Amino acid sequence: MKVAVIGSTGYVGSHLVKELVDRNYDVIAIARHTDSIPSNDRTTKIQADVTDQAQLVNALKGADIVVSAFNAGWTNPDLYADFTKGALAIQQAVKDAGVQRFIVVGGAGSLLVEGKRLVDAPDFPAAIKPGALAAADYLDTIRKEEQLSWTMISPAIEMNSHAGGTRTGQYRTGLDQPVFDQEGRSRLSVEDLAVAIVDEIENKQFINKRFTAAY
Repeated sequence: MKVAVIGSTGYVGSHLVKELVDRNYDVIAIARHTDSIPSNDRTTKIQADVTDQAQLVNALKGADIVVSAFNAGWTNPDLYADFTKGALAIQQAVKDAGVQRFIVVGGAGSLLVEGKRLVDAPDFPAAIKPGALAAADYLDTIRKEEQLSWTMISPAIEMNSHAGGTRTGQYRTGLDQPVFDQEGRSRLSVEDLAVAIVDEIENKQFINKRFTAAY
């Protein structure tokens, strides 16, 4: 199976590419700059910008599944608008490329506690709120998608706080509410987030659904 990863040089994307290669998948690693992507026999590096529709469609052709780990940049002053524009462009490009299966890495901000999104809480960190809000609002958009077999994964609230970031291969899943451990924390390493994504590629447990994963 050939998996295209958009945002292959990012925090999640780079770990996802490694997990895919380690599990013997062929990877189309897509990023604006590909120099930092490790070279190996299973990885095809393609430089592409999500705002260039024709370029992105060509990059995705031949893939069996597309995983978007797109991030418009946490320090980008236009983060909300740029993320939304990019996410919509990617969704359309997947369809135009003739790929049916689409997985999106969202954020924890759209997870619900007592029926309310985390991102809407008054104490939500202001520094990451524009990006978190964009990802949360995009969930509402992709839920209306009827052509693709889509999945969105929301990471745990705390990323990479387990043992300094290790791959355990163990996690629990939920749908719209955070998964909490015995200490009342929702946490997962980025390495195990990558495991959860590749497991979803293989097991197809959450077609046309959002899910979350944590210890």
